[in-house]
Amino acid sequence: MKMDLLHLIGSKNLYLLKLFSMEQYYTSAILIFTSFFTLINPLGTMPIFMTMTSTLNNEKRKKTAKKASIVAFFTIIAFAFSGQILFQFFGISVNSFRIVGGVIFFAMGWDMLQARLGKIKHTDDEGKIDAYIEDISITPLAIPMICGPGAITNAIILMEDAETIIQKILLIVVIAIVLLITYFILVGSSKITEKLGETGNKVMMRLMGLIVMVIAVEFFFSGLKPIVMSMINAQ
Repeated sequence: MKMDLLHLIGSKNLYLLKLFSMEQYYTSAILIFTSFFTLINPLGTMPIFMTMTSTLNNEKRKKTAKKASIVAFFTIIAFAFSGQILFQFFGISVNSFRIVGGVIFFAMGWDMLQARLGKIKHTDDEGKIDAYIEDISITPLAIPMICGPGAITNAIILMEDAETIIQKILLIVVIAIVLLITYFILVGSSKITEKLGETGNKVMMRLMGLIVMVIAVEFFFSGLKPIVMSMINAQ
């Protein structure tokens, strides 16, 4: 009788331990999802995607969104597993990455402000269209718009904090879910683009160009400030 009672208590404790572990995983999943969704910010990327793909047909637009999401996913995962090693090997920092991202953003924003992004799209040459899709889907959409310094840093930190295989798998799965949602949001922007029309898209492009340039300045100085401060403190 006593043995049965001890066995029952042990089984109950084991059940509670498993329940506690499951709750921990759920909490971790929510925190990972929230942090990545906020940092990737697909809703913020959507207007820029709209302006850059405004004259592409739905099929090409989906292809661009798909490629950008896939490239961003593998880039984040690659940095999650080896980012800290790469940064140390090349002697670079996340702040340097922010500065480069700011320069890329500014150049892109300036082109958008001048309505230059649409030139290559007004062509029937499939080769040129595919080259354009290949170009924008990697930079600036995948890197650094979707997979920016914040997302990369977050991935590196969370992967270092993940102690077990299950936690690492959970991190990868949640990142995949966030990027899948990002893909659907970008594809869904097609309907908005169609309703805006050619004039509306041009206006949107110039407005977003201005916003992107402001984001670029923020990126640039958020990376530059810590470097300057460390140089001053070193003296």
